[in-house]
Amino acid sequence: MRSIRKTLLYWLTGSLAIGIALTAALTYRQARQDANEIFDYQMQQMALSLPSQAFSPLAPGRAPDPAENIVIQIWDNNGLRIYGSHIEAGVPQWAELGFSSVHTANGDWRVYGAQLGETVVQIAQPLNVRRLLAASIALRTIAPLLLLFPIMAILTWLAVGRGLAPILRVTKEVQRRDAHALSPLENQNLPAEIAPLVSALNDLLARLDTSIAAQRDFVADAAHELRSPLTALQLQAQLAERASTEEDRQSSFTSLKAGLSRIQHLIQQLLTLARQEPGAFPQNRDPVRLDEIARSAVSDFALQATERGIDLGLEQAEEITLTGHADALRILMGNLIDNALRYTPAPGRIDVLVRRTDQAIELLVNDSGPGIPEEELPRVRDRFYRVAGTETQGSGLGLAIVQQIAVAHGATLELANRPEGGLAARVLFPLAPVQARMGNS
Repeated sequence: MRSIRKTLLYWLTGSLAIGIALTAALTYRQARQDANEIFDYQMQQMALSLPSQAFSPLAPGRAPDPAENIVIQIWDNNGLRIYGSHIEAGVPQWAELGFSSVHTANGDWRVYGAQLGETVVQIAQPLNVRRLLAASIALRTIAPLLLLFPIMAILTWLAVGRGLAPILRVTKEVQRRDAHALSPLENQNLPAEIAPLVSALNDLLARLDTSIAAQRDFVADAAHELRSPLTALQLQAQLAERASTEEDRQSSFTSLKAGLSRIQHLIQQLLTLARQEPGAFPQNRDPVRLDEIARSAVSDFALQATERGIDLGLEQAEEITLTGHADALRILMGNLIDNALRYTPAPGRIDVLVRRTDQAIELLVNDSGPGIPEEELPRVRDRFYRVAGTETQGSGLGLAIVQQIAVAHGATLELANRPEGGLAARVLFPLAPVQARMGNS
């Protein structure tokens, strides 16, 4: 696992080291250039200061000592060397007027030659003298920086640690929490770089809290709704055991089968609702023919509608394709038709329409039932809610499932009582469906 502290320390100290190295190189280069200019001027002035009269030839000299960094040679107009300060220095035995650099067995030399009267003067100096001087100047310049380098590294380490302290504080606060602590994290006095991360975490915690609360309510409601049917099944089983006649026994078994059918429907609706919860299962979104789904659903419920004496038909079905989850839309359509069948008395009529309007794609299920009291319309979408006084058996989950699937597709569910009687259940899909959150898609 990479450490931000170490990464920043390596980069900052590495940058500092590179900066010191570049400073030393530039200082050495500038010091060497300045030394060349100064020494060249010194050699030129030294040559011009020599007298132009003839010199007596000197005895053979010795190799120059490093401390003695100037070699002088003088020739007459016949090319005879009449003076040499260090005859064995290894400098060239000829004079070239002006400045030049010469490589010899004794190293590199800087040479200056000048014509003085009837003599030619040569001043030579080892280049290593200049290099040593430039290096000395550069070393003295960067020496304070080298001494400060470990101090700067320590200060950098402390500064990085201080800068990362808020992250460590937030990390410890998260580590101290258990799975049930979903309150927002403290976001006061946080650096600008960390505040967005904490805000994103708080948003996530808020969504988790909402989701867990919804699941908790769902489980509590489901447990409450299952308790009564299970108790009734147990009583019916006991009555069947105690029945003294075949007629009583058959009556008890008939009631038991009806109870089993009701609880089976309830469990199926509960599983369907749980599956449509956001994030519960991955659900891919594909192009779906809404008119074909409506036609298939009407066909599936046709026999049941006929048995109940209800005229179920597809009144209008425009060819419409939208992006969604086919199975979820089938469940939506099936629940709307099943809900209409349960509450429409015989002889009744249920019409299904799929059409495109100027504002939306409309899926409409009209029935000729009793409708819903106006004050109850906002609540019938809630889970397990049933209108008071309703004799029809149901789980109270049908419209809740429709609402959940509609929201997942970016659609809205509208319920309204028809002026001629009955209920109109309308699902409006946007003309250009927005990729709403659905499952993990």
